[in-house]
Amino acid sequence: MRGTDVPETIAAIVAAHRDGSASPAETVARSYRRIREHNDPAVFIALRDENDVVAEAESLAGKDVASLPLLGVPVAVKDNIDAAGLPTTAACPAFAYQPAQDATSVARLRAAGAIVIGKTNLDQFATGLVGVRSPYGIPVNPVRRDLVPGGSSSGSAVAVAAGLVPLALGTDTAGSGRVPAMLNNIVGLKPSLGLISTAGVVPACRTLDCVSVFSLTVDDAMTALRVMAAPDAGDPFSRDRPLARMSAFPGKLRLGIPRSGQLIFFGDRQAEQAHGEALQRWTALDAELVEFDLEPFYETARLLYEGPWVAERYLVIRDLLDSSPDSIHPVTREITAAGGRLSAAETFSALYRLQALRGIAARTFAGLDAIVLPTAPTAYSTEQVLADPIELNSRLGTYTNFVNLLDLCGLALPAAMRPDGIPYGITLLAPAGRDALLASIGRVFHADTKLAVGARGLPQPPLAQVPAMDGDEIAIAVVGAHLSGMALNGELQALGARLLEETVTAPDYKLYALDTTPPKPGMLRVEAGTGTAIKLELWALSAASFGRFVAAIPPPLSIGTVRLADGRGVKGFIVEPAAVSGARDISSFGGWRAYMAKPAE
Repeated sequence: MRGTDVPETIAAIVAAHRDGSASPAETVARSYRRIREHNDPAVFIALRDENDVVAEAESLAGKDVASLPLLGVPVAVKDNIDAAGLPTTAACPAFAYQPAQDATSVARLRAAGAIVIGKTNLDQFATGLVGVRSPYGIPVNPVRRDLVPGGSSSGSAVAVAAGLVPLALGTDTAGSGRVPAMLNNIVGLKPSLGLISTAGVVPACRTLDCVSVFSLTVDDAMTALRVMAAPDAGDPFSRDRPLARMSAFPGKLRLGIPRSGQLIFFGDRQAEQAHGEALQRWTALDAELVEFDLEPFYETARLLYEGPWVAERYLVIRDLLDSSPDSIHPVTREITAAGGRLSAAETFSALYRLQALRGIAARTFAGLDAIVLPTAPTAYSTEQVLADPIELNSRLGTYTNFVNLLDLCGLALPAAMRPDGIPYGITLLAPAGRDALLASIGRVFHADTKLAVGARGLPQPPLAQVPAMDGDEIAIAVVGAHLSGMALNGELQALGARLLEETVTAPDYKLYALDTTPPKPGMLRVEAGTGTAIKLELWALSAASFGRFVAAIPPPLSIGTVRLADGRGVKGFIVEPAAVSGARDISSFGGWRAYMAKPAE
């Protein structure tokens, strides 16, 4: 059996099960023992019988262990997600029902070898960011007992932070998969909308909901995401989004930060200082910090609860509101009932404004890889929140409420342990489809903090090497607008591409500025000795995505073989020779990025 001085990550548990140094039955038994020792009945709403779970773990012995990425990993599931054999309550006993089957996300975890042990507590109907709105009690924050655990995925976050399970599912509509991650010193992954099916999830806002992941490390979160991410015909909001693999930390990383004075910390100087130190850490990692205007994002956030989306919450529980209003938590009832009074005219007005705000956000991200924000501006005690439940909850959502409305993916990361013992965290945000990019850079940041993981004070495991290209992947060399941070890089991200490396061509090429919109270069191979080396990036695409990408390339550009300085030949962008007639030769800049950064003429 593994010792208690190392973090029991998914990676470590699966490795132990494969090499025989531990068994799945021993691992799940340890989870149950820790649950008893932790002795907080508010973490789980329902637990499976331990003997049944141990028997399920023992049945994995005859499986092909190499094919199960979550072999014997104990998992907790937020109790608004269906798990066969356990009731779904959404933290409202009057709403409870017995599901006939697993939610798609849970079924995919089980198929990968994971073992569901129970259903975790939440803010009722996933309405709240605090974790105190449940008739099943308030889970104790294991990092600092007086703090709220965060919500709505309170029990899931606490279960991971306390070491009861290495993996837990939450949901995220307005920050429920991110705020609890910060308050419990763990990783919270909020995937692109539609990447994980929400079939079998009690809706909060169906158009915005997503299943989220809590874990101790980014690598563990991505392992779980990769298992669950796939289209689902049973979910009309599911999308066919290729999920890239994680890549090496990019050499040219452009991160957006709000303009001076735009961040709000509600007077919390320690949080403000911790955020400043996190930005310094990014700079030390060679990221370029670029200011952007946060106000349109704040405006989007106000739409979530002041606009028509609260009507989606009302639709879920309107029958219960009519028949048994006292069965609903008073704060949840007050927030949700307002949704029944909204007009169609108000709805369309808000949709029109949101569309405009999405355009502003898209232009903001055009020159950025991601943006960096506090996960939450401050932290509150349970006593404070109970005394002022709506206003303080709203403050915790300052940097989370706009994310799903703008169709962004997010990754909440531990950033510091403040002198007062309160965890501080940051969130990386990017347009949908960049989940792997966020993980690739976030894992390096988290490792660089050298913070202990969770609440047990255990050190982070060494950062594993990023795996090499899969046999199904094809490398493509990009030299212009598809470079990271450039205007068309989002096309690669949307196809699930991952950055492999920065490199240069052999000295046999010339680069030309073509007269196109957006501006693009054309790279042409010339006679040896008459050209120069051109900087480029290599990206990996699955074979299917490569075909889709190449089919969309407009003339005069095409894909040919590009010779690199080290002698390799890779597929990459080239230009038709006739198209460079009259075009400006920009080879002396050594690459498109340097040319675009030149002073205006």
